[in-house]
Amino acid sequence: MTTDYAFDRFLRYDELTSWLHDTAAAHPGLMTVESCGKSHLGRDLWVATITDTSTGAHDTKPAHWVDANIHAIEVTGGVAALHLIHHLVSGFGTDDRITEALRTRTFYVAPRVNPDGVEWVLADDPQFRRSSVRPWPWSDAHRAPGLHERDIDGNGKILSMRVPDPTGTWMVSPDEPRLMVRIPADGAPAGAQRYRMLYEGEIVEPDGFTVPLPSPPEGLDMNRNFPAGWGTTVHGSGDHPLSEPEIDGLVRAIVARRNICGYNAYHTSGGVLLRPSSVEPDSKLEPLDVFVWKELGKKGRELTGYTDHSVFEDFTFDPRETMSGAGDDWAYEHAGVYGWTTEFWDVIQKATGEKPSTHIWYVGPTDEQELAVYRWAMEHAPEGYYDWTPFQHPQLGPVEIGGWDEVFLWANTPGSLLLDEVRPHAEFAVYQALCSPRIEVLHTRAVALGGDSWRVEVGIANTGWLPTYVTVKASKNKIVLPLVAELSGATVVGGHARQELGQLGGRLDMRFAYGKNDGTPERVLATWVVQAPAGTEVTVSVRHQRAGHATAHIPLA
Repeated sequence: MTTDYAFDRFLRYDELTSWLHDTAAAHPGLMTVESCGKSHLGRDLWVATITDTSTGAHDTKPAHWVDANIHAIEVTGGVAALHLIHHLVSGFGTDDRITEALRTRTFYVAPRVNPDGVEWVLADDPQFRRSSVRPWPWSDAHRAPGLHERDIDGNGKILSMRVPDPTGTWMVSPDEPRLMVRIPADGAPAGAQRYRMLYEGEIVEPDGFTVPLPSPPEGLDMNRNFPAGWGTTVHGSGDHPLSEPEIDGLVRAIVARRNICGYNAYHTSGGVLLRPSSVEPDSKLEPLDVFVWKELGKKGRELTGYTDHSVFEDFTFDPRETMSGAGDDWAYEHAGVYGWTTEFWDVIQKATGEKPSTHIWYVGPTDEQELAVYRWAMEHAPEGYYDWTPFQHPQLGPVEIGGWDEVFLWANTPGSLLLDEVRPHAEFAVYQALCSPRIEVLHTRAVALGGDSWRVEVGIANTGWLPTYVTVKASKNKIVLPLVAELSGATVVGGHARQELGQLGGRLDMRFAYGKNDGTPERVLATWVVQAPAGTEVTVSVRHQRAGHATAHIPLA
């Protein structure tokens, strides 16, 4: 069995599959695993369902969804998803909070949305792609002239090449001879050796003078393939929304699970909790929804140490060029739930103790930040930097290969630190799940009206923090069906056995009551007049697609 995985390394697909199924087999009352589709290359897309089945089926409880590894190189997210599963099944029965969460809620975890891309990244002869391995926009995998990344020296790593060049823009750092720094704007110091820096790879159709940087043949970004705002970005959105089987399977899996109340996608890097919108400022969103995101974000900061941000407000360098078609936007706009994207790991903050600018994704680290990371890495993860080694390149001639292992130090957490990095996020997932709405029956009564007539009362409450519709966006767009209560076991007179009772507020609504004057926005009293002999037991089934199911048995006595 592979259930003894220590969350200190990145699992290949077959080992991940075994771990999921072995974990489910070891916890038969808590966990099941099923496929929600097939990847481009035919791999199953696994979804784990975790809940205490003794208190009800998974789809009778409010649920929280987590997925990971939509982007191929962002493998830390997959470790976090597996650790969440472990956190839940191992804590059930010993941790009161986890036990309550699984007794009353369901978790759906898709730990590897993009198994094909991750296999390329983790292969002995790796290929790094942002997302899918399907050739796009050209279908023939044609490689345009220029540099194409690959492990050209055969050491199992894709590093950097420094090429001596009298007009190059890099030189050796005066502070650390293994590091490279950009030449100052006013020119290189006298006598400085200049270099041109390139990622390790081969040059297709070299002309002996230029080195173009074409996109790889596999240009898709699955996190631009969701229906929300699709096509407004130029970054690999695909042929049409849900054109990619991985995203089609994921979206269909979520839509089929109408009890999902929250969504979180695990990515890297940046050490931040990102929320919608990717295309609009907060001022154009529902104010109460923004308030809730910020309240959830406060707890996220407290539990994980990560800062929380609007993508548009804080991470959009040019507001004319937005990042649309993303999963968290779709979760909010189409499913009507609060979506998050967790970007794991910030090596600069780890090295310096300070949060870098949110625009670092665009401008890169400063020389001072890179030097700090190097010094930190030499103490904590020396495998993250390689000596510069001479290599006779087939197209460029003499070069040196070495430098940062960027994917496994800058973009992902080193193995020795993985568990500590992902551990707090399991608690944040539990917190979000426990904020969801939850239907309970708190009051029942049968009142004799004479003869065989009775008035049956059932008091229903949403005991969760969020309202039953979850977001104002969902309420205004009428995404969520109303609460339903249905009586059986007696003849209903003067009305209908099935009643639609609308939506219920949650404890959140009391936050906006003036003073300490709550009222009961989270409660409703359903009544029926029935005819049946004394001693008859009637059953009232209460159902809400998001807030769960409850049943009451009421004796007519």
